[in-house]
Amino acid sequence: MKAIKVSLQIKILGLVLLLGALLILLLTGYFSYKESKQIEENKGRLALELSKSISFMPTVIDAFKLSDPSKTIQPLVEKIRKHTGAEFIVVGNTSGIRYSHPIPSEIGRKMTGGDNDRALKGEYYVSQAKGSLGPSLRGKSPIYNQQGKIIGLVSVGFLLEDIHEQIMNNFLKVLFVSLIALLVSVIGSYILSRDIRRDTMGLEPYEIAALYKEKNAVYHSVKEGILAIDKEGRITNMNQSAKKLLDIEGSVRHMKVDGLFPSAYLYEVLKHGNPQSDKEMFWKDKTVIVNCTPLFHQNKISGVVASFRDKTEVEQMINTLSEVKQYSEDLRSQTHEFTNKLYVLYGLLQLGEYEQAISMIKSETQVLQFQNSVVFNQIKDTKVQAILLGKLGKASEKKIQFEIASDSFLEELPAHFKLSSLIVILGNLIDNAFEAVYHVKSPKVTLFVTDIGSEIIFEIEDNGKGINVKEIPLLFNRGYTSKDGDEPRGYGLSNADEAVRDMNGIIEVQSNPGTGTVFTVYLPKNDKGADSYDQSSHSRR
Repeated sequence: MKAIKVSLQIKILGLVLLLGALLILLLTGYFSYKESKQIEENKGRLALELSKSISFMPTVIDAFKLSDPSKTIQPLVEKIRKHTGAEFIVVGNTSGIRYSHPIPSEIGRKMTGGDNDRALKGEYYVSQAKGSLGPSLRGKSPIYNQQGKIIGLVSVGFLLEDIHEQIMNNFLKVLFVSLIALLVSVIGSYILSRDIRRDTMGLEPYEIAALYKEKNAVYHSVKEGILAIDKEGRITNMNQSAKKLLDIEGSVRHMKVDGLFPSAYLYEVLKHGNPQSDKEMFWKDKTVIVNCTPLFHQNKISGVVASFRDKTEVEQMINTLSEVKQYSEDLRSQTHEFTNKLYVLYGLLQLGEYEQAISMIKSETQVLQFQNSVVFNQIKDTKVQAILLGKLGKASEKKIQFEIASDSFLEELPAHFKLSSLIVILGNLIDNAFEAVYHVKSPKVTLFVTDIGSEIIFEIEDNGKGINVKEIPLLFNRGYTSKDGDEPRGYGLSNADEAVRDMNGIIEVQSNPGTGTVFTVYLPKNDKGADSYDQSSHSRR
């Protein structure tokens, strides 16, 4: 059965109404009960005090000596009764014969109720009994003469009906005040629920719970690091990607962001409220791209949300795409070169220069046969074949003699040798060699490759101007270049070095100014990590 979803406003109103009604009912009942007991006690005390006062009055005591005491007693006690509000004041002798009564016709008759015995024994007390006027609360006092002998009694009473009416009137007053309090609480709860709905942007609790679950799922599934801080600079949220990227362990909730990593960008956004986009932050040998966005509440800055990306990963992706593009360009160059040769051959045939055409075909065939013999017969890995064919075409277009050593030999590479890594390594080193010999009179680049032993070895040699010994340690630094021009450089060798190190290999450099340069790459055949490969046997020179 589908559960009925009740709005937060109705829940608050219902809860306040229920609790308020229950509380008011209990308090009203309790105070009404205490009030009724208090009224009865006060009326009883008043009745007893009046009866005592009348019993001690000399006029009343002396009237008992007269032949008709009622003539003296009746006017006196009636006057007192009317002033005090008592229902009746009855004075009687020891036989219970009345000397006074609110109804004159009852004078001379015997008192009713059956509760006079204790007074005639000298006791002062309060009792309840049914008399001639109905059930009443009575105060009884004995009357003593000058000799101390009991000669009569006084009974002062209030009808229970009047007492109950007074109790009910007080109860209604309390109930009226209680209902006003209940109404005020309902109005207050309504205002509170509206304020809560405004704070929750009109969302119900179950909707907030659903959004929270979705937010957590998205928050921890994204690859980018995400961090949120409040206006005091304390961390309110941080996903696992951010912790991993910034090398932070454990819980950091409610901690100040200052001591964890450089936070100048976050505080600048907190101060001015202007978003910061694609800012670079250097932290623990990493370049991190930071984006900061301010959070607002009631037009005031309440915090900042920041996202983090590892620039190294972005650069690697861009470089890989760049190398793939370069690989495509090399293939295009090869196609372009052969197209040009076909046009030349076609022209020779059109002109009837058959001998020259045949000579050209033989020359190209010899070159291609030699190159293809090495590439297809001795280099058996298709990935390396594809790269070398592209570079051969590029070298031909640039008029560079690119040779593959005849003693080169390479079986199919292990599965962990990815095409993208080979493009970055071989592509950058061969292109670097092409650039090195570009202004040489007889440019020549030689590639040697072998897989003898536990390593794959690639050796690229050029006859360029060489590299100064002091510059060799700087070759693989990102952004370093010895070439002139405005075009961004200094990334090819750095990318190649990173790709080699990712495969647990090394690059060795040998160069003498004026005689050329040799780059030798050593890549272990296994993929068991750096511990399985002894890099101490090689060093960069």
